Amino acid sequence: MNSKPKYIVAVASGKGGVGKSTVAMNLAIALKLRGLSVGLLDADVYGPSQQHMLGVDDSVTPEQQDGKYLLPIEVHGIKSMSMGYLSSAKTPMVWRGPMASSALVQMLEQTLWGDIDILLVDMPPGTGDIQLTLSQKASLSGAIIVTTPQDIALLDARKGVEMFAKVEVPILGIVQNMAVHVCSQCGHAEHVFGQDGAVTMAQEYNVDVLANLPLSMAVRVAADAGQSIVEVAPDGPEARALFDAADAVIARLASAEPVKMPTISMGDD
Repeated sequence: MNSKPKYIVAVASGKGGVGKSTVAMNLAIALKLRGLSVGLLDADVYGPSQQHMLGVDDSVTPEQQDGKYLLPIEVHGIKSMSMGYLSSAKTPMVWRGPMASSALVQMLEQTLWGDIDILLVDMPPGTGDIQLTLSQKASLSGAIIVTTPQDIALLDARKGVEMFAKVEVPILGIVQNMAVHVCSQCGHAEHVFGQDGAVTMAQEYNVDVLANLPLSMAVRVAADAGQSIVEVAPDGPEARALFDAADAVIARLASAEPVKMPTISMGDD
């Protein structure tokens, strides 16, 4: 049996709180709805959130095969793996960097993803040892940077772009999250975190903005309920932007080389 995603894409952010995990989950399901077979690896070992956002009960744990390999949890039509499946919700992961890095590489390589088209890796925020190790070990086809238009977020997002450049991982594009807030009562649009900061950054690095996502209560409510906005409200502005991002990712990967992951083979003997 082989376990080898065709493409592995990191969804990363320079800092926490910019909506990276929410974007990763919704983008994974958008790609699935575009006809791809998709996996989602929650690599945020210190703050795993995909289990909750995917609506997987705390009692669900991955099955093992041959005492070594993990079978991903299938939900919303995608395959998923998270440290949240392997620990209790109230147990903090008090691990030093090398131990956390080793655990994440094991989750990547010992999960039986099958021959899926794309594996999205919801990276931990920042640009430290864990992020660098994953970038080097995961044979990434590309990375997506999630940021808000806020100057502080953009400072850290630039560090993320530079980190991927150092390990020769191409940037597939930038997602500008919380780009605008539209009042649900009067329709007034307000740029709470600034305007077009990610657009300027994208121009600096000669990459595209894949999506401008609004600061949306509907996205938050859906995620808290274990649902995706692309399924709950597929015709809404948030979903349309995410489908556009999915289409752009598909187009960029079409010209990329498939990754060379370790092949896991299990015979009958």
